[in-house]
Amino acid sequence: MAREGAGLFAAFRVLGRFSGHVPHVLRYHGRHREFYLAAAVGRSVHTYNVSKRRAGNTLPEEITCLAADRMLIFASYDNVLHAFARNKEVVHTYEGHKAKIHLLQPFGDHVISVDVDNVLIVWNIQSEEEYLQIDFDKATFAVSALLHPSTYLNKILLGSEQGTLQLWNIRSNKLLHSFPGWGSAVTTLEQAPAVDVIAVGLVSGHIIVHNIKYDETLMKFQQDWGPITAISFRTDGHPVMAAGSPVGHIALWDLEEKKLMCQMQDAHSTAIAGMTFVPGEPLLITNGADNALRVWIFDGPGGTGRVLRSRMGHSAPPTRIRYHGQNGKQILSAGQDGTLQSFSTVHEKFNKSLGRGSINKKKSKKKGLKLDTMALPPITSFASEVAHQSDWDGIVACHQGYITCTTWNYQKTSMGAHKLRPEEFSKHKPVDIYATAVDITSCGNFCVIGMSTGQVDVYNMQSGIHRGRYGEETAHEGAIRGVAVDGLNQLVITAGSEGLIKFWKFKMKDLVYSTEIPSSPSGILLHRDSGILGIAFDDFTISVLDIETRKIVRTFSGHHGRINDMTFSPDGRWLITSSMDCSIKTWDLPSGCLIDCFLVDSAAVSLTMSPTGDFLASAHVDDLGIYLWSNRSLYSLVSLRPLPADYEPSLVTLPSACPMQDMDVSGDEEPCDEMIEYVSPEQLGEQLVTLSLLPESRWKNLLNLDIIKKKNKPKEPPKVPKSAPFFIPTLPGLIPRFIPPEEEDDTQSKVVNLGVLAQKSDFYIHLEEALSTNEYKAPLDLLKSLGPSNIELELRGLAPEGGGSMEVMLSFLRMIGVMLNKKYNFELAQAYLALFLKLHIKILSLEPKLLEELSKLSVQLEETWIHLRALFNQSLCVLTYMKSALL
Repeated sequence: MAREGAGLFAAFRVLGRFSGHVPHVLRYHGRHREFYLAAAVGRSVHTYNVSKRRAGNTLPEEITCLAADRMLIFASYDNVLHAFARNKEVVHTYEGHKAKIHLLQPFGDHVISVDVDNVLIVWNIQSEEEYLQIDFDKATFAVSALLHPSTYLNKILLGSEQGTLQLWNIRSNKLLHSFPGWGSAVTTLEQAPAVDVIAVGLVSGHIIVHNIKYDETLMKFQQDWGPITAISFRTDGHPVMAAGSPVGHIALWDLEEKKLMCQMQDAHSTAIAGMTFVPGEPLLITNGADNALRVWIFDGPGGTGRVLRSRMGHSAPPTRIRYHGQNGKQILSAGQDGTLQSFSTVHEKFNKSLGRGSINKKKSKKKGLKLDTMALPPITSFASEVAHQSDWDGIVACHQGYITCTTWNYQKTSMGAHKLRPEEFSKHKPVDIYATAVDITSCGNFCVIGMSTGQVDVYNMQSGIHRGRYGEETAHEGAIRGVAVDGLNQLVITAGSEGLIKFWKFKMKDLVYSTEIPSSPSGILLHRDSGILGIAFDDFTISVLDIETRKIVRTFSGHHGRINDMTFSPDGRWLITSSMDCSIKTWDLPSGCLIDCFLVDSAAVSLTMSPTGDFLASAHVDDLGIYLWSNRSLYSLVSLRPLPADYEPSLVTLPSACPMQDMDVSGDEEPCDEMIEYVSPEQLGEQLVTLSLLPESRWKNLLNLDIIKKKNKPKEPPKVPKSAPFFIPTLPGLIPRFIPPEEEDDTQSKVVNLGVLAQKSDFYIHLEEALSTNEYKAPLDLLKSLGPSNIELELRGLAPEGGGSMEVMLSFLRMIGVMLNKKYNFELAQAYLALFLKLHIKILSLEPKLLEELSKLSVQLEETWIHLRALFNQSLCVLTYMKSALL
């Protein structure tokens, strides 16, 4: 059974994705006079200028090829080609290929696409029609590169995996010339600044600078790093050519001297996917599959470049994410690439990289990225605290299979000063002993580290000095699966793989309590504000333990795989868990029920909930991004009822790069019973005295209207303005209503209708009808909608001298009696009755029927007041006792 409507969390956007394996494209905007960079990231296109980034619309699948002209950006996935305008909206779609598109080339009013089946199609951009289709034989000419040579009208140059090149005229559909090649597959073609000259990159690592007009090779270079992945020419007056490689190095060649000028080692940790010199400037833009986009500037001696600005995330999937601080704006993330990074949920310009863990930072810098033997393994767990982070390190982390824990400084964005390890292992490194769990105190002064041997140690964060150990030798017999410190530094809670949860005094290191749990724990998480401990077990169940009573208060089951991570909502009401079964579940702790569940394509390895409660962040298996999910309960109506036992969770697509708007489907779907908004009844119980929801100004001053009118009497008559605006006439009352147009009657009579002179009000008519029906809801609702002056006018009109009658006055008193009997609108009954008595006291004293009805009302009032007075006195007595005796 699937629940109707949307769930508790809605996909919002992804953080930390900047580049992929698709080469970027650079385009010049003539009106803005600015260069724009477009990079494909997953299913989206990011467009950058100097200062900001925009994310385009999301395509259904991952983008495999990218190109751009001066107006449009072309992106393809599988066999479909799309054109983006204004960096965000899809304006054209081209369908016709039967295989995946792998090459694109804008060509004036046309765009050329080539698929892996060797079919070349020329599309008319505006009409989206095929202009030309050419099929090549894969055995003799498999197209691997595509280029439009400058000044060559209607001509394109094709490179092949066989090494040959062909020059085609697209307009006449003729092969103009075939180049024999150099015996190696062509990987890339690039136009040189000189006309007729192109650079050809080969699989063998050779770069051929060739004149296609005379079919003459001008110069030849060779790189030893494998196939050429990208080529670009500098156009600011320096004869330099840059070539990329699969290992991330860039070679800069001097075209005048015909020799290697310099190398840029480890520009990226993966292959150079795209490389472009900005025309007329000493700037080189590179991107790679390592999730990095870099701008290099060549302004120093030697011709080498330095990084001017960059956007980069994790080059390997993140394994642990946690919100840093209480403002919900930064997320700390540890990845398999060994780095610790901070991603901002506000803007990516606030992102920080704290670097890579290293045993000796000086030696690591000398050896470089690839040859670094001092690099620490990836971080498996970390804890952070903002208190005192400006004074000393505020982050502590343990590494995979490594005994030493490291400290990190968020303010300095670097690895910290201390390496924390037990004293007995200070001189030698053990093989099978490593740190498994860490936590930091809320004051930021101490950290607690658990080891695989069962040891739990305390260190000072400022000095790095060892401050004690829990237990005589070890705290647990098995490995430590989790440690936690409460908010007041009173208790330390440890979980061991042998199935015990132990409570220790933080300062004295004494064991306070030990409880046995049904299975071996895989991890624990403490919500410090509420004192609730979440425990995940190896049997895929979750328990919640109250650290005050030290008893398990909730147990949840339903996951079918290892529980990867847990997080609490800021108020401690929800526990959100992720598992290897690709589900993310939300458990409501007060009711002990599952209230939300959804599936994702890849399992979430880590979860963290914002301290402000607005976002849930998740990191997934084999995914470089951190995904944000908005909490829909903050801005829309969401059912928090328990899910049925046969509930089937739906598969939710991961968020894309651009913020996704939560679609309002309330108008298209009928709301189910559980989603209908609860409306409070007018009266909760017949025995309860209920007040109305009207403001005091509508009833409190009814007895003092004559005094108010005297005070508000105008001193001068109102003056009509010279140019008064036109107003549609309205009816008097608190709710503005227009006067309906009068229907013209053609048959005019000269007989005067005297009934118009003595017209009865709606309130008067409703009271007359209520004498026979005994239903007083209609006259009461009408009276509640009137203002104080109109109420007085209506009550004055009930007397015989005002055009009323004794029967209507009797009906009004019965209406008050019904209100007192049902005990609702209690203050209105008092106010209306007081004004009625003030206006008609003389008439009431002379009419026996009215006196009899008044005596009944007096008894009802007295009974209700005696009951209320007893309740008031009882409450006052309890309050007085509490103030005097307890305080």
